[in-house]
Amino acid sequence: MDIELQAPVDKSKMKELRAGDMVYITGTIYTARDAAHKRMAKALAEGKPLPISVEGNLIYYMGPSPAREGRPIGSAGPTTASRMDKYTPSLLDLGLSGMIGKGKRSNKVIDAMIRNGAVYFAAIGGAGALLSKAIVESEVIAYDDLGTEAIRKLKVERFPAIVVIDSKGNNLYETAGKKIL
Repeated sequence: MDIELQAPVDKSKMKELRAGDMVYITGTIYTARDAAHKRMAKALAEGKPLPISVEGNLIYYMGPSPAREGRPIGSAGPTTASRMDKYTPSLLDLGLSGMIGKGKRSNKVIDAMIRNGAVYFAAIGGAGALLSKAIVESEVIAYDDLGTEAIRKLKVERFPAIVVIDSKGNNLYETAGKKIL
């Protein structure tokens, strides 16, 4: 089923999504990778505020290439989500609605998703140039010194993603192969 999703996303909407749903995200999402997650974890441990409000928001695990002339961003493909797994449960507990990346997630992340009604989306790896066409604005808003790993605020229009793990813990990576066999 194809679903239009407006970001930020209310948790009640996330609970309606099912593993295997194709979604098109429009609105505001944020990027953050390993180094940014490490800094956010340090800020939380020190009782400091995060540079973004995670409540209802989506984080895209992506580090872009430089933008071509006339474009807001370069190639914008997903990175491997498991590298953020040690940081993700605390962000989900603070209200993060979902993450976009590629690859499997740990049981701790899946448990936190179920506990918080969040969703994990997959973007197609290797299709960064195509995915960048859905990004209409890009602005570095935190950790500028991290370069491609800085936190960016993205405005997206019909950004394509697939619900891989839904808020009930149904996991497309586990069930897709069984349906084929």
